[in-house]
Amino acid sequence: MGADKRIDLNADVGESYGVWPMGNDREIMPYVTSANVACGGHAGDPNVMAATVKLAKMHGVAVGAHPGYPDMPGFGRRVLPFQPEEIKRFVLYQLGALWAIARAEGVELSHVKPHGALYNLTARDETTAQAVAEAVRSFSHWLPVVCLAGSTAYDVARNLSQPAYQEGFADRRYEPNGQLRSRNSVDAVLHDAAEVKRQVVQLANGYVVASDGSRLERHVDTICLHSDTASASVFAGVAREALEAAGFRLMPPVSQREV
Repeated sequence: MGADKRIDLNADVGESYGVWPMGNDREIMPYVTSANVACGGHAGDPNVMAATVKLAKMHGVAVGAHPGYPDMPGFGRRVLPFQPEEIKRFVLYQLGALWAIARAEGVELSHVKPHGALYNLTARDETTAQAVAEAVRSFSHWLPVVCLAGSTAYDVARNLSQPAYQEGFADRRYEPNGQLRSRNSVDAVLHDAAEVKRQVVQLANGYVVASDGSRLERHVDTICLHSDTASASVFAGVAREALEAAGFRLMPPVSQREV
């Protein structure tokens, strides 16, 4: 129960666009330690990016890029038929956009986490995982990629000698194979605070209980909450309180970075 028990609590944020709001960024930011900021692909725009980076900076929250399929109508939750070189380019394009805005606010990027369908595809498809990891590596050899714990994406990043963090999800249901349950299923997202509390503590302790009751051993460096979940601000408070009560110190994963 000492200081060596550390965990990161992150959230996907900055997903508004123009006058259309999305998420509970202001309510959730005081509780998290890392923020994955949308970069204009699936959501976000220059003004939203700047405001979100400022908000994270105000709360001492690490800022990472959250690139996704360039698909605002589908919110980046549809797999689109891009070739690997095209994936590399749109990931780089979005990274560059957020990097410039963050730099202007005196903030350096701490990580890259793909969004939605792109994230889920990298978890099981080596070609897509390779394209994303190579894009990040061409931008910076030291910028970590956030990957679903135990996934193909993590193995690919490590094989490229690219830093990588393994991620668990506080508010998503797991399949027995370790993948996240599809959002097409009505029970893909957890809506009960007690379930979220139980799952974050499990994940921090190295395992999660899948939908069939089986126990999956999973080391995680960071745990995600989605800011667009209806009870996101409640879940963030519950998750942080539960982790601290279990003896964990919340902080961003420490990494050497050089952009």
